[in-house]
Amino acid sequence: MLLNFAGHVFEPQLSGALFWRAESMLLVADLHFEKFSSFAKKGQMLPPYDTGLTLKRLERDIERTGAERVVALGDSFHRDEGTETLLDTDRLRLMALLGKSHWTWLSGNHDPKPHALGGVCMSQLEHRGLTLTHEPQRGARGMVAGHLHPAATVVSNGSAARRPCFVHDNRLLLLPAYGAGTGSMNILGRAFAGLFDHSALQVTMLGRDRLYPVSTRRLVAGI
Repeated sequence: MLLNFAGHVFEPQLSGALFWRAESMLLVADLHFEKFSSFAKKGQMLPPYDTGLTLKRLERDIERTGAERVVALGDSFHRDEGTETLLDTDRLRLMALLGKSHWTWLSGNHDPKPHALGGVCMSQLEHRGLTLTHEPQRGARGMVAGHLHPAATVVSNGSAARRPCFVHDNRLLLLPAYGAGTGSMNILGRAFAGLFDHSALQVTMLGRDRLYPVSTRRLVAGI
């Protein structure tokens, strides 16, 4: 399945990654590494396996696509200190991935500070006429972002299904959250108000075993 945006062709992945074959670049948003360990520090004792699951997903995507570049669109760590709380096994797996591809880490609202894990840390990246960044901006053109964890809800045969999604209007493209411990927000909700031209909206939902292009007429709010 192909996704055409701002004159470029992308290949959305079932994982929530976006592969830009012409640039051999894999885009991922909102990894939120070490989210559960961050919660544990606050007394919410969750099993610290989210980082490992996300890394496993990344390993598969990089191997399958052969991506030479990886761009993480911000909130790669749930907190800046997440770079220090990685389990040894997870740190080794991440270092191995950093050695296979050229990485660019864009800053997010959860992890604004640069780190020294490897790769390049930037606030945003201008590439081939596109702006790769974390937080979407109203009125932007040619912008690829994350931050809002978009999801679409559709109703079929009297039951509702909500799944993460890619969404764009050929000016702004939002990626779903990639991290194993992340949630999602309905693209018809208040957080998305004013971002998109709904007459040009294109939505691709992540299914369990395939991607689904969804007509905007089937979208419902509030779930």
